[in-house]
Amino acid sequence: MADFVVLGAGGWGMALAIAAHHKGHRVAIWSPFEQEVALLSQTRENARLLKGVRLPEDIHVTSDLSPASEADFVVLATPSTAVRETAVRLKAVRPKGIVVSVSKGLEAGTLLRLSEVIASELPEVRVAVLSGPSHAEEVARFLPTSLVAAAPTAETAVQVQQAFTSDELRVYTNDDLIGVELGGALKNVIAIAAGFCEGIGLGDNTKAALITRGLTEIARLGVAEGAKERTFAGLTGLGDLIVTCTSKHSRNNRFGNLVGKGTPVAEALRIVGTVEGYYATDMAHGLAQKCGVEMPILEQCYQVLYADQTVEKALKALMQRPTKNEHESCWLA
Repeated sequence: MADFVVLGAGGWGMALAIAAHHKGHRVAIWSPFEQEVALLSQTRENARLLKGVRLPEDIHVTSDLSPASEADFVVLATPSTAVRETAVRLKAVRPKGIVVSVSKGLEAGTLLRLSEVIASELPEVRVAVLSGPSHAEEVARFLPTSLVAAAPTAETAVQVQQAFTSDELRVYTNDDLIGVELGGALKNVIAIAAGFCEGIGLGDNTKAALITRGLTEIARLGVAEGAKERTFAGLTGLGDLIVTCTSKHSRNNRFGNLVGKGTPVAEALRIVGTVEGYYATDMAHGLAQKCGVEMPILEQCYQVLYADQTVEKALKALMQRPTKNEHESCWLA
């Protein structure tokens, strides 16, 4: 039995806390917000994000970060925008266990992957990533799910795999940390675009093309950053892309749908809440420019979200691009 401290009391943090508890681990959830701690301790439910899912009574909810010092696993499940701030807080208690990043995104300004952000603040700590096609609403209800554990060393990845694997949660390992993280971050951009399609009333043909060509773009940027091409055909590439582009649980898709229907971007963000793909669009746009990588779908998403272009004009720009061979220059098509 291992000790887990989950940092972040949102839907994903709660779902992983419940999954770890179900495996038999001792679990605590940390939040920096006293009001959130008090409410969750009393009601044992996050009614907004995981309605109907009850937190087991012996999962302790706290605003005290000190238990993370001796925990075997510290699961960092905050929004991507809060990862560095949380890592700085964590540094003060000197964690001895493995820090597992389960957030998906890139850091504003630096364009670093989130494991790099954590490692920059906690250079002495082993850092791993847990990612894949996994909505909190289903993990918390023990619906069969497959994830991927990636880390700089095989030993660390296997430890995370063994800690989380259960009858309902199957965890694979992968030695491509770059690919696993970029797949998780960039699929949110394509999910927003899939929402655009639904919002303006397009069909399955359009969405299928979008997902397929979106995967090509993700892989293109990933390979340029040093990832392995094959990773993007796996759970953290194609798998995560499918679930986020098609699921009713996807906040990125829901946000894109609202924007497609004409809701102003700021209002759609207010309605949906945290939309990781909104921030990832800006970060990935900067990364693509830095690497000199062509990403037409990403570019049009950026124009809609940050330059007031209409979804209809974005679609027209994509469909009127010069024709080419689908597999020209392999992933560089």
